[in-house]
Amino acid sequence: MQLKQLILAICLFLIFNSGRAGSVDTITVFSNAMQKTIKCVVISPSNYKKSSKKYPVLYLLHGYGGNYARWINVAPQLKDQVDALQLLIVCPDAGYGSWYADSPADSAVKYETFTATELVNYIDSNYHTLTDRGHRAITGLSMGGHGALFLAARHKNQYGAAGSMSGLVDLSFFPKGMNFQHLFGDSTVNAANLKKYSATTALESLKNRELALTIDCGIYDFLIIPNRALHQ
Repeated sequence: MQLKQLILAICLFLIFNSGRAGSVDTITVFSNAMQKTIKCVVISPSNYKKSSKKYPVLYLLHGYGGNYARWINVAPQLKDQVDALQLLIVCPDAGYGSWYADSPADSAVKYETFTATELVNYIDSNYHTLTDRGHRAITGLSMGGHGALFLAARHKNQYGAAGSMSGLVDLSFFPKGMNFQHLFGDSTVNAANLKKYSATTALESLKNRELALTIDCGIYDFLIIPNRALHQ
């Protein structure tokens, strides 16, 4: 192949592939439970707007201290993945440290209700989605990993699959943890809340083959201990 032909081929390849990248939109969803609007990123395939087909949805949750834009900023390749996998990815905001819970100590924090119910209903009402649980999955990193397992186990009618990446799956493993006192009350007086709101406890309700699960944690991550216990 001559140099000019090679350059032309490379240019065409780049144009073709850049044109196929999925689109990224930031939307606001009103939460009746919390009486406020919440930002979310929705990543859709490049053919979404031109197609009448319905798509599976993956809910991708951020970690502690993150926000709705965290995933697309650190993993821009997600725009390519939605094209390859033909699905929607939804990244909701969950505040600085809500742990995706309806707080028993602060009635203003209801991110379980928002994420598992209000947001799912909004996405299914405003996007071309496959609305059965078999085409809806949830996963996340750290706080989001905990949230994904916690929500999926407590809302089995919503999700057919769930995953955790380096998740703090047992809140009692880190009792003085991030924002815990505000959300769940003093860890000495209200120690039972940390157990009640842990993914490990929520998953105990599952029956065999009721939910497809994946757990991922590095062996040098201090959270490998509760993750191995959960696996067992």
